[in-house]
Amino acid sequence: MHPWLAQRTTAFESSGIRKVFDLAAKLKDPINLSIGQPDFDVPDEIKTAATDAINEGKNAYSPTQGIGPLREKLKATIDSQFAHADRDVFVSSGTSGGLMLAMLSMINPGDEVIYLDPYFVMYPALLEMCGGVSVRVDSSPDFRLNPDKIAAAITPRTKMILVNSPANPTGITASVEELEAVAKLAAEKNIALLSDEIYSRFMFDEDFVSPAKFNDQTIVIDGFSKSHAMTGWRVGYVHGPSEVIAAMLKVQQYSFVCSPQPAQWGALRAMEVNLSGHIDDYRRKRDLICEGLADYYEFAKPGGAFYLYPKAPIDSGSKFVEMAIERGLLIIPGKIFSQHDSHFRISFAASDETLHRGIKVLQDLARELK
Repeated sequence: MHPWLAQRTTAFESSGIRKVFDLAAKLKDPINLSIGQPDFDVPDEIKTAATDAINEGKNAYSPTQGIGPLREKLKATIDSQFAHADRDVFVSSGTSGGLMLAMLSMINPGDEVIYLDPYFVMYPALLEMCGGVSVRVDSSPDFRLNPDKIAAAITPRTKMILVNSPANPTGITASVEELEAVAKLAAEKNIALLSDEIYSRFMFDEDFVSPAKFNDQTIVIDGFSKSHAMTGWRVGYVHGPSEVIAAMLKVQQYSFVCSPQPAQWGALRAMEVNLSGHIDDYRRKRDLICEGLADYYEFAKPGGAFYLYPKAPIDSGSKFVEMAIERGLLIIPGKIFSQHDSHFRISFAASDETLHRGIKVLQDLARELK
């Protein structure tokens, strides 16, 4: 280890997903079912709003909390949903930025944070940067949010419960009953509840429900990256109790400073864009890949996001992914998201042609491994 490096940099590895992305760039005509972003482009009206902002000279720093019109529109929407007496909102540099600010503002060394395994890869890394302790609750085999398992994991050092529905990497959506039980548990125990809702618009079988409906102290993180294909624009938002939001803003002032101003004007326009056609298309893609793999793999049918998380037909999910990559199919090993090396993640945010090619490779592999 280089003598100048901080110890915190050794607590976690570089993202395994990024390694697959790097591999994709080297393959000729890969079947790419690895990337976690929509395959449609940013809607034209959003692009126009952002380029208009650039051409009008709106290129300086914005206020740390975000441009006034966007923040006001977000606040009005959030207030209409929850009507909480004390709920503020600010614009973050993507939802990843929002997550980092939440951890830096709330987690002290030794504080425990409960979340489900499998999990989004950033959760343990961010916690370890802050000196927090990951308490991973095994959600297999159905990957559901089980309130009893969450309750059993609580200790006197528990500071936060982190929920993600629809979930990455499984696509599983928590039921209203599950969310309500966990929200009320957090309130009863005076534990912070952080809800990562970046896939909230990708619901295929039912309406989205936030745990903030049942716990007015819930901190919610959401954004425009996945819903509007704006992953590179870095516009997220966070809402929750005003004192917590103020602390997060203070940290943002000395770190991210603000989300890019032209992108915020694009996000303001994005709030008026109808996404129903895209959601219908992803529901169809979900059904296409589930039907294509149902006779070959074990999996829980996703109710949201754009991921499928099948069990590998051999003992090692990582070894299976290597076999798939040898055939030009890029998928993600489950051990990146889990303490278990038993599954793999497919992103069905891809063209139908790519999905059909990927399904064929996976069907052939399953037949050969029987």
